[in-house]
Amino acid sequence: MDKKGKEVSIYSMKETRAPGALQATNSVSAGFPSPADDYTEGPLDLNEHLVRHPAATFFVRVQGESMVNAGIHSGDLLIVDRALEPGHRKIVLAVLDGEFTVKRLIERGGRLYLYPENPAYKPVEITEENRFEVWGVVTAVIHEVL
Repeated sequence: MDKKGKEVSIYSMKETRAPGALQATNSVSAGFPSPADDYTEGPLDLNEHLVRHPAATFFVRVQGESMVNAGIHSGDLLIVDRALEPGHRKIVLAVLDGEFTVKRLIERGGRLYLYPENPAYKPVEITEENRFEVWGVVTAVIHEVL
């Protein structure tokens, strides 16, 4: 738990390939399916599409609404890659003064900021007084469709 009592759940990346990978089709219509669309391309391994560096990749479950305008909602799973270099405008998982947070990293005028993607929250300037570390760059969001 962080010091505000919010639980942060971090999951490691399993390096095995699932034998029952999802089947992929050429395309998907949001309307009525066509009988001509019976062709499938074969198995689709989401690890190949979503994970670039398996040994440096992990999942984290989001709690809170500070990133909703970036499509990140409470309960979503984020794929976080520690091998990627954090940079301007990247969404990062960071530790700020002992607390995990997911925010957009902004570099402006030689200063660093963590910006939320929700106008109800304020940006945070990173100063020398802060204990700050980027744990990784968010590369994908797994979001349940209701």
